[in-house]
Amino acid sequence: MDFALSPEQQAIVEAVDALLARHAGPARAVELAAKQGFDADLESALAEAGFVALALAEEAGALEAALLVERVAHAAGWVAVGAGALVAPLVAGRLLPGPVALVQTGEAGPVRYATAARTLLVADGEEARVVSLEPGDVTPVVTNFGYPFGRVGEAARGNGRGESLGAGSGPRLLAWWRVALAAEALGSMDAALRFTVAYLKERQQFGRPIGSFQAVQHRLADCAVQVEGTRWLVYECAAKGAAPEAAATAAGYAMQAAGQVHRETQQLSGAIGYTLEHDLHVWSMRLLALRLELGGESDHWRALAAGRWGAA
Repeated sequence: MDFALSPEQQAIVEAVDALLARHAGPARAVELAAKQGFDADLESALAEAGFVALALAEEAGALEAALLVERVAHAAGWVAVGAGALVAPLVAGRLLPGPVALVQTGEAGPVRYATAARTLLVADGEEARVVSLEPGDVTPVVTNFGYPFGRVGEAARGNGRGESLGAGSGPRLLAWWRVALAAEALGSMDAALRFTVAYLKERQQFGRPIGSFQAVQHRLADCAVQVEGTRWLVYECAAKGAAPEAAATAAGYAMQAAGQVHRETQQLSGAIGYTLEHDLHVWSMRLLALRLELGGESDHWRALAAGRWGAA
């Protein structure tokens, strides 16, 4: 695998970053978090620029869509771009009315972006279903995890409601869902680590910047290794079509790395890292939410074992 982005991919990343510089960022995330809102302006801007359709474009594809998901997460964007621009197009074969939220039958916990969603993509065993949400389907849930959450009623997620995408679409949905989770974790981890490094270059103890101490540098280096490992697992998995085993590997590794990066960046930043006036929480709290989704790290490893050796 070529470990460098092509000129076209680099141009996409630069264009996305330029758009995000105008429409996203930590300050915007804090503002929306206070209202438990959704960034409709950013979603519209991404759609109008054609970025939401990257997965289906002849000159782009799944890897470019994963790059988009990563960059939006890096900028702390409040849009369901993983579901809408990566998962839904590659499972349904078309763009679905957004925002899109992802759920499993039998799971009754809060769902990211459900309160803003127009469409539900449901993993229901061997099939996936597309459900148009109606008033009363979702109950808002207030959290501090950096995303708007809602609880989806059984009437929406169960009972075979909506359009079936056919046999085999359920496992395909889970695989791309895992890739999207890993891509979001990658963007959030990278941003959290970069923010922490900048802070440690400024904050001083014993007359020296904290970042100049070798023990601190070793911990930061370990985090950097975790981030880069996640990066290339995500990129390779997306480029090669999200085989279930590869997707489970990327997600399991990403969630394991997210735990370490969250722990280390918070500890190295001290108590200020959990406060609202310090922007680290914008990314680090999201890492906690991502680590719980789709059954969490342990379920990703179980899926890997099942893919490699078969279900027990």
